[in-house]
Amino acid sequence: MTRKHKIIVDCDLMRYPDSGLYHYCLNLGNHVNRYLLSKGDEPISFYVPPKEVKSFERPDFCIPEKKWHHKLFKPFLWDCAVWHAPFQSGRIIPMKNKGIKVLLTIHDLNCLHEDKTAKERRQSLQHTQKLVDRADAIVCISHHSKRDVIENLDIADKPVYVIHNGTHHVNTPPKEPLVYKPSRPFLFAMGYVNRKKNFHSLVPLLRENDIELVVAGKLDEPDYVSNMKNLAKSIGVADRLKILGPVSEDDKAWYFKNCEAFSLPSLAEGVGAPVVEAMAFGKPLFLSNRTSLPEIGSDVAFFFDSFDPEHMQAVFKQGMAEYRRNGLAQRIIKRGSEFNWQQKAVEYCKIYESLLP
Repeated sequence: MTRKHKIIVDCDLMRYPDSGLYHYCLNLGNHVNRYLLSKGDEPISFYVPPKEVKSFERPDFCIPEKKWHHKLFKPFLWDCAVWHAPFQSGRIIPMKNKGIKVLLTIHDLNCLHEDKTAKERRQSLQHTQKLVDRADAIVCISHHSKRDVIENLDIADKPVYVIHNGTHHVNTPPKEPLVYKPSRPFLFAMGYVNRKKNFHSLVPLLRENDIELVVAGKLDEPDYVSNMKNLAKSIGVADRLKILGPVSEDDKAWYFKNCEAFSLPSLAEGVGAPVVEAMAFGKPLFLSNRTSLPEIGSDVAFFFDSFDPEHMQAVFKQGMAEYRRNGLAQRIIKRGSEFNWQQKAVEYCKIYESLLP
């Protein structure tokens, strides 16, 4: 893909280091440039918050954001041929410069599946529609997201591709976690701790199982965290609910390796990156049957069809028994290997190339 003009990925959302979008931008950038450099091709560039320049393997390909200078003059666009906007509710800087091709990645239209008012859904879809109108091509990170896009937005005749996210590299687990070491077998859950993730539905599982529930991730809604703790207290399991907040990559790896099972009972996901990370360890997966999760978990996960405590208890009990009986670990690991950033980078490069003049 020899060229004279730059391809730029907008990595502004790396301002949020505990998010899946942070790792999406970082992994996409590093793997695309590894592939291009291995072929002797010119690398792509990244428009990044200044503090994240050194997060990439090759900082020399980063363009640090400079608020006022870049807002007025945007010199980094002077030789830009393709701008990659990596999120559906973000921004497209060259919105009016039609000489620059735009690739838009849509992770989800979760506003359709969350507890939102009609006005909130309409506003969210209107913003995404403006980005779609400016885009020349669209990538969705799941087939579920693509269906939502086609059914709810006007894409005209623009190409819409599906490229699943790759697996974020998980560190080698340490001997001991730094934050907290459970005193008994535990169920692990990870993600922003908010209503959408639906982690509170897992708390009743503690009544009939001598396990802990360890939840890691940004405490996104303090009142939701309080409600989880109050629920655990009301059913007598408060001592076995551990809400840790964000944890290090090392500790996260330890929890994946040592948990009895991983669960994400989320109401809406674009992919559910922690699910794919957990697959690398071959642990049983208990997911909701909502949005993209059945697509990602496929036939190696167990699904909650409702959040009734008795139903969830039955799914958990039967799933753990089947996992032990049928040796599912290797199938789970194999499924996880299909989410490979090296391959995804090649797929993105083909789309970039299709947009070049």
